[in-house]
Amino acid sequence: MSMTETQAPAAHVLAEIASQPGCWQRAIDLLPSVAATLPQPGQRVAVVGCGTSWFIAQSYAAAREQAGLGETDAFAASEYPAGRHYDLVLAITRSGTTTEVLELLDSLPDDQRTSIIVGDPTSPGATAADGAVLLDFADEQSVVQTRFATTALVLLRASLGEDLSALLDDGRAALDADLPEGWETKQQFTYLGHGASVGLAHEAALKMREAAIAWAESYPAYDYRHGPIAVAEEHTLVWIFGSEPDGLTVQIESTGASVAHLPAVDPLAELVRAQRLAVELALHRGYNPDQPRHLTRSIILEP
Repeated sequence: MSMTETQAPAAHVLAEIASQPGCWQRAIDLLPSVAATLPQPGQRVAVVGCGTSWFIAQSYAAAREQAGLGETDAFAASEYPAGRHYDLVLAITRSGTTTEVLELLDSLPDDQRTSIIVGDPTSPGATAADGAVLLDFADEQSVVQTRFATTALVLLRASLGEDLSALLDDGRAALDADLPEGWETKQQFTYLGHGASVGLAHEAALKMREAAIAWAESYPAYDYRHGPIAVAEEHTLVWIFGSEPDGLTVQIESTGASVAHLPAVDPLAELVRAQRLAVELALHRGYNPDQPRHLTRSIILEP
């Protein structure tokens, strides 16, 4: 299905997926006005979030350390280590209402500097930290999160000094790129990454679970042979983001599984293609990915 065509059961998420390259460009253009709110070179930083935002935090943390810009940890907001101090704690939340994020920010000592990247400027999250970056242009109507997360990561990667022009081209191409052959018959999906793409692999698997109610797993690529490959068989699709360990494709294909891997494409653009696969599989199976079962747009816990 072309991304210019939408169906009522997935109208929001399809439009939001298609809008990502445009949102990414807006984030790059926004950077000069918000750079002071984001981590600075040499700072010791913790990045926190829940679900998708946590996986984006993992990807950014790996990229920042690889760039040599400072020690960077990523935590699920509920698992932030009590008593630890950083130069900056950066929270990521689309809704600005996620209980664990707000409670963490409220619990930190007064001398702990905090920042937040948030989608809803009217939410409690918009004023919950010392500084806020508002990505309201990337906020979403669908429960399944796509463009807010990737736009936040583009902003953060741009702040590392990356030239993202190739990513923008790859992202536009991903909107119409072919999906992995035989996806309709697959029953088990595994996503693998290395370095900054491990978080993206976790996010791709989450999209498949949320949208298509499918059996999806994710691992660091080098760890896949240490057990998880045992479940691979002819109805498995293994999707590798970024660099691949030598010989891994051959080993996977020997199990009967299929491998998707485009090493020349930015892994974040590959996530766009993975988002599309999750939505297409959802529609194929009769699900509405705009309203996935058991899920709401934000997790707000009762006191």
